[in-house]
Amino acid sequence: MSKMFNVRIHDELAEKVEKIARDLDRSKSYIVKKALEEYVGEYADGLIALKRSKRKGKILTNAEMIKKCISKSNLNKI
Repeated sequence: MSKMFNVRIHDELAEKVEKIARDLDRSKSYIVKKALEEYVGEYADGLIALKRSKRKGKILTNAEMIKKCISKSNLNKI
């Protein structure tokens, strides 16, 4: 079973979706559906990671902190 959603998007994003659809010879609906599936999946994965980190008492970090750690330990030379 499927449900229909109506959304409004900016012209620039609509043009990008249309171009991808043309390039892949797919419908715009197909492209938007796949993009939503990917986004929702990544979001769900992020929530799971957050819950696990809280459960184990670990502190989550952000990309900037990771970059600082890498540069401090000279791992960026690898």
